[in-house]
Amino acid sequence: MTTTAVAPLTTADAEALVTAAVEAAEKAGVTVSVTVLDAGGHLLAFRRDDRAVLISGETSTRKAYTALQLNAPTADLVDAVQPGGLLHTLPTALDRPLLFIAGGVPVRRDGRLIGAVGVGGAPEQDHGFATAAVESLA
Repeated sequence: MTTTAVAPLTTADAEALVTAAVEAAEKAGVTVSVTVLDAGGHLLAFRRDDRAVLISGETSTRKAYTALQLNAPTADLVDAVQPGGLLHTLPTALDRPLLFIAGGVPVRRDGRLIGAVGVGGAPEQDHGFATAAVESLA
């Protein structure tokens, strides 16, 4: 079996993701916190804006973690955790709680999961900021 190596998410990539998300938010006139995790769930980059809500830092981290663990944008998972949904019991089944609010997006390279970005601070816009950040890496 032949395996093709995929370049991992680097610190430079992570910092670029943070910058892109923050720039997108600033264009919209809002402040956000941003977390970037590598494929193993390790923190590569983090920015908490003191003007954002205090909890936004934890929110961005949990959104990134959720997107990473389930390899899907958190915005796509909201219905699955509602009563009767496929993942209804999952948020409390893990050691680290998941967060099913838009703003967590997986980062892929050559079709493989290499990390995730989470944005917290502007609930209706966080998904767009995270997506813009991921698209900036392409």
